[in-house]
Amino acid sequence: MASPVWQYYKVSEKDNKFAFCNVCSKVVPRGGTRQRGFNTTNLIRHLKACHIKEFEEFTKLASVKADKDKERATSSQTPLTQLTVTETLKRQQPYSNDNKRQKELNAKVMEFICLAQQPLSVVEDAGFKRLVSCLDPRYTLPGRKYLTDVCLPELYRNVYTHIESLMKDNIRAVSFTSDIWSLSVCPVSMLSLTVQFINEHFELTKVVLHSQEFPGSHTAEALAAVFTDMFQAWGIPQEKVHVILRDNARNMEKAMRDARLPSLPCMAHTLQLAVHEGVLAQRAIIDVIASGRRIVGHFKHSQLAYSRLFSIQKQMNPNQPPKRLQRDIPTQWNSTVAMLKSLLEQKRALCAYAADFELPSMLTVHEWKLVENMISVLDPFDELTKTISSSTAAAADVIPSVRALTRLLEKTTETDHGVKTAKTTLLEAVKRRFSDIESERLYTIATLLDPRYKDRYFPVGLKPQVRRLLSDVLAAAAEQEEVSEPPQKVPRAGSLHAMHAELLAEDEQHEGGGGNISSAASQINLYLSEPVIPNSHGQPLAFWKANKDRFPALAQAARVFLSAPCTSVDSEQLFSTAGHILDEKRNRLTPKNAEMLIFIKANLPVMLLNQK
Repeated sequence: MASPVWQYYKVSEKDNKFAFCNVCSKVVPRGGTRQRGFNTTNLIRHLKACHIKEFEEFTKLASVKADKDKERATSSQTPLTQLTVTETLKRQQPYSNDNKRQKELNAKVMEFICLAQQPLSVVEDAGFKRLVSCLDPRYTLPGRKYLTDVCLPELYRNVYTHIESLMKDNIRAVSFTSDIWSLSVCPVSMLSLTVQFINEHFELTKVVLHSQEFPGSHTAEALAAVFTDMFQAWGIPQEKVHVILRDNARNMEKAMRDARLPSLPCMAHTLQLAVHEGVLAQRAIIDVIASGRRIVGHFKHSQLAYSRLFSIQKQMNPNQPPKRLQRDIPTQWNSTVAMLKSLLEQKRALCAYAADFELPSMLTVHEWKLVENMISVLDPFDELTKTISSSTAAAADVIPSVRALTRLLEKTTETDHGVKTAKTTLLEAVKRRFSDIESERLYTIATLLDPRYKDRYFPVGLKPQVRRLLSDVLAAAAEQEEVSEPPQKVPRAGSLHAMHAELLAEDEQHEGGGGNISSAASQINLYLSEPVIPNSHGQPLAFWKANKDRFPALAQAARVFLSAPCTSVDSEQLFSTAGHILDEKRNRLTPKNAEMLIFIKANLPVMLLNQK
């Protein structure tokens, strides 16, 4: 608190080393030349020497302030009790194994290992031990065996219980993705099963159910049996399985049919097949890609060559940092496009390099133009692949994306020179591989229920048919709800309530259908008559959350159909996690422990988020 003496002074605005006396306006120095050296001694002396009355008032105020400060300090102090020698020694001893703090820290260490994808042997690392000892000297790190046998199963059970309760919490239907992955560090194959659904708050939730070992031959019969066991383990009835996104392998497709599970191919895989068939199978393009790989390989295997290329890049663009050429993965066409883009970007630097140094291959003027035109053709495919691989992509994006893609390929542009045949072949491949998407019920209904698309991407002659299909879906949902609802209490005959019911029933018959169907039809007409929301920043689930009271039947259908993804990217990303867990340092990790680590890594953030 400020001294009471400031009731009689004011700090100078021009120089804060001085203060003005409010009584006589005299300038009094505050003492010192810096702010931290200022004091009130000179101010008090001036009052005492020149203003006796004001000095006496100040003395009384200072005395009252001192008493209050003393009282406040006394009340805030806690009585100190001296610990005995035994108690002091006890507080320095390590926690016992059954100590609550020891168990809490064990759980946190296990969470750290799972979330950071660290090996269990990290507890034996000298640096990690020193860190933990500094944070809490009384805590003793458990051994790797204790973590494996006790902490890991305990954390797995906690996460499993949470995910199990989450799955049972008012879910109308769930969608899945699945894929098979073979490890490079050990002869083990793993089968994934991820799930996503939309809860009653119209929030999309994604969890991992399985990433288990899949030994033996990958036949359709074996796959069907494993899928049946996985759904039974989680108590998921077959009628709640909305769709499973899978790859285009025939054994996986047949397995879904044998297990009577609805499934669809991954759109990203289908696009990849179309690109390989339409573009990357052309002889001229194959030769250009091969030359590009030899160029990139030359620099990847020679640091001296890269140093020379970097020097040329700096001379041409002194303000830009040097860039490396990208190597492609033959099985991923978009990585090939990225490689060609990096080559085209460094075209001038590569030509300058080839003038002074030897290259295993170099593109001609015609080939450079071919690369440029091929990139312009494949850029929309690359953009679409990134879009459908995002976490918010859904089955509703398939029909609009394919319609936009085919229209783009049908247009003639100046960049078609040299790639016209490839572009025509690519268009045919896209049309053939996506020829039946509009007849697929899931794609059609999902597109209609997406407020960004509605029925705008369907041909005019097909719109009445898709509207009837949506009406049938809502009618079937209404019938299921009526079956599940308890019987309504019948009004007493002759009562006024009974007359209201009779009039309403006659009106429904006059309108030509039941109340639910009529209501659903009006919802469809009103919903489809309104403008679509902008695709650039529109959020379908946010729209349905805000309009669930206006369109209750449509909103519940949206929870089902918009939950379906359009790719199996979630399963593929899961295997990226598995690749970090099952590496060269942990190639002896048992499949059971590996699955628990992957399960916790994927689902622990979901549990922690829901607990906030």
